[in-house]
Amino acid sequence: MMVKNICRFVILMFLANTAMAQDILMIRSSQTFPETMTILQNSIQDHKYVVSRVQRVDIGLTKAGYKTDRYRIVFFGKHDELKKLTDKYPELVPYLPMKIAIFAEKDETILSVLNPSNFTKIINNPELNIIYQRWANDIRSILDDVASAE
Repeated sequence: MMVKNICRFVILMFLANTAMAQDILMIRSSQTFPETMTILQNSIQDHKYVVSRVQRVDIGLTKAGYKTDRYRIVFFGKHDELKKLTDKYPELVPYLPMKIAIFAEKDETILSVLNPSNFTKIINNPELNIIYQRWANDIRSILDDVASAE
């Protein structure tokens, strides 16, 4: 029940102001939350992105009556690329930088992210579609790094 409510919250957060997306990427890690967070941030950096901020969500969820161990949103991107894109396509501003939700549940850590390929529903053009696909490939690779960490 708790996972369902948290997942609903994550989905709503990522999809604000858009129609419901069909493609949310999610993995479970058997690593502890701190280990998974470290692996995630290292993989983001290894993929040449910058972690711009880590936001705590668990405090707000606890105040709203949800029970969760640890819950964070990791914001990341490439500053110059995001600046150019949001200057040219201001419709992308609410969706950038990219975000990965990471939360602990019992002895597992769960990561969830909106697949950037879904951004074609916001702006669909060849230039951006190539970028969306690169982001999606990078995110899959980041999640693979986390999932395969022992």
